[in-house]
Amino acid sequence: MRSSYLEVTFRHGRPLTAYLYLPRSPGDRSDHVERSGSGLLVDYTADGKPIGIEITAPAQVSITELNRVLGRLHAPAVINEDIAPLRAT
Repeated sequence: MRSSYLEVTFRHGRPLTAYLYLPRSPGDRSDHVERSGSGLLVDYTADGKPIGIEITAPAQVSITELNRVLGRLHAPAVINEDIAPLRAT
């Protein structure tokens, strides 16, 4: 997978949780998870490559905070349109 994409789980029409898949190679698997900010958990492979970010509180995460984490991971930033499903009501 060459680009990032967002997967959102809804309950009663509201976002319950989300996962931002980061670019990865076939076969990459999560080896460990690190908390990175409020409601953000980063999955890493055994060799330390970030492969995704779990967003445990979609209504509370800001694009600024998410992009701060992405910048630290040297991953592409997101724009408002990328995370619009998190704002569904």
